[in-house]
Amino acid sequence: MRLIPKLNPTRKNILLATWGLFAGLSLLLVTAGVFSTLVGIRAELKHLPTLVSGGITTAYYAGFLLGSWYTLRALAQVGHIRVYAALASLLSASVLVSGVFDSPIVWIIMRSSTGFCYAGLYVVAESWLNGLAANTFRGRLLAVYNVVTVGAYGAGQLLVFNFDARNLTGFAFAAMIASLAVIPVAMSEQAATPNVDNHEHITLRELARVVPTGVGTILLVGLAHGGMLGMAVIYATREGLSVGRIGVLVAAVQLGGMALTWPISSASDDIDRRIIGLLIALGAIVMSVAMLYQPASSNWTIVLLFIIGGFSFPLYAVAGAYTNDWVSPEQMGAAASQLVTLYGLGAMIGPLAAAPFLDILGSNGYAWSIITFHATVLLFLVYRIRAWHAPVTTKHWDDVSFHGRAFFVPATIVSLGVSKRSKPKNLQ
Repeated sequence: MRLIPKLNPTRKNILLATWGLFAGLSLLLVTAGVFSTLVGIRAELKHLPTLVSGGITTAYYAGFLLGSWYTLRALAQVGHIRVYAALASLLSASVLVSGVFDSPIVWIIMRSSTGFCYAGLYVVAESWLNGLAANTFRGRLLAVYNVVTVGAYGAGQLLVFNFDARNLTGFAFAAMIASLAVIPVAMSEQAATPNVDNHEHITLRELARVVPTGVGTILLVGLAHGGMLGMAVIYATREGLSVGRIGVLVAAVQLGGMALTWPISSASDDIDRRIIGLLIALGAIVMSVAMLYQPASSNWTIVLLFIIGGFSFPLYAVAGAYTNDWVSPEQMGAAASQLVTLYGLGAMIGPLAAAPFLDILGSNGYAWSIITFHATVLLFLVYRIRAWHAPVTTKHWDDVSFHGRAFFVPATIVSLGVSKRSKPKNLQ
């Protein structure tokens, strides 16, 4: 059996057209992992109120919203590569300024700036990739994208133990990595970006009418991820963990997402993506319940967070692929912008919604926030599956991948358990 499948000409061309993008994104997400963790630790060392610490994370997602709105217009004017280079340069400067000034106000402003940059970079990447992928391969390509971004982010968090959050050194290192991220994209001879001249605008209301499942799921996934990531450093710091241990604990969430994104997204190319989303949301809930019985300092907590991240982070790729299954190729760039906007909106609310859990419930509040947010994703997907029944798979069994077959039995059980209509009521 081949460990790495042989690439057909189409997939080989996609690989050549996107390797520079993936290499650059890896460096940028290493920057994100180092920077976001250092800012969170620095805020806790200053003993800021939970609401202010959550506000710093919220500022990131406020900038995220602005970036997702602006970038699509910029893409039409100057193209993917120039927008990418400009955002990476602004990101480098913003990270450096955050390290120079020891002020929550400056951190809020710079977190907003970095949010603007990352939203734009995600729009660039997702419109680039969706413009090159067919429906039968979209889940797998977006899985590679998720693995690169989540894994690099986690790797950045593991580097945090090398730095003192009160000093400039860690921030300077992160800014340097962001500057280097321009090189792969700018210098790749094979880089081929989609044509932006034929992009059609699609409003959020129209997208919600065409794909209500995708729109609702992305918003709720943003809420879950914003709360989970925004409060992770605060939770670990309040439990008295060392800087190195905090980096490992937070990175476990990201690295779990990297480990399981490919098999889950691959299965979603063969099995109804909504059912896959429901199953992995349920998995995240079960692991979070187990986390209630472990102290933050336990190695089992790290293992559980690894699995929670493995179930949770593929939700974005699955919901994004599902949405793009239903929109026209000309609308994919605009749809990518709207999805990033929705995710950012949910993630902006997430830390503020999760903060009361920690204040009221103490150390168990973090796990309860994860349970609550993923339960909303699960219930929404149950509602959508009941609203419109679809076959578990439309492929012949011989064409279903190994990962799809692994999900087939639980997916069939879920489909039989929650479906009530055989005729479509509306689009998905």
